[in-house]
Amino acid sequence: MDVIEPWDGEPFGGAKLALIHGTELLTYLRDDRPDIPYPNHWDLPGGGREGDESPTDCALRELYEEFGLRLGTDCLTAGRRFSKSMDGPLPSYFFLGRITPQQIDAIVFGDEGQRWRMMPLMEFLFHDQAVPALQERLLALSQASGRVVSTSPDES
Repeated sequence: MDVIEPWDGEPFGGAKLALIHGTELLTYLRDDRPDIPYPNHWDLPGGGREGDESPTDCALRELYEEFGLRLGTDCLTAGRRFSKSMDGPLPSYFFLGRITPQQIDAIVFGDEGQRWRMMPLMEFLFHDQAVPALQERLLALSQASGRVVSTSPDES
């Protein structure tokens, strides 16, 4: 079932977005700098909240800044609030969404990160250089929405 948990207007730290086409996920390799969390790890679009934006606005703005894609909320299929963000005490949001081949072709990668790629979902879930909290959130939300049921890297 596709469900996006409604935002109650409470403060939150940021939002991440897992955009999926088929069995692949839009990812990027973070910069390899010691002054950032998870240097040289595979990450997903998203980041910190700006102003009074909603969780979906935050995720979609970050997607535009990082990948040059302007998508609407109609691409989102599931989302939920997590009680703690990856970088601080405020809650954060995590969304699942769809991306089309045409949108993939239109990506213009920004200046954050080393490179991007469409990575197989299972590879991301078990990659030793992926952001661990995002692996957990992707698995939890994917299973809840019926997308990914395997918990073993050898199953598909």
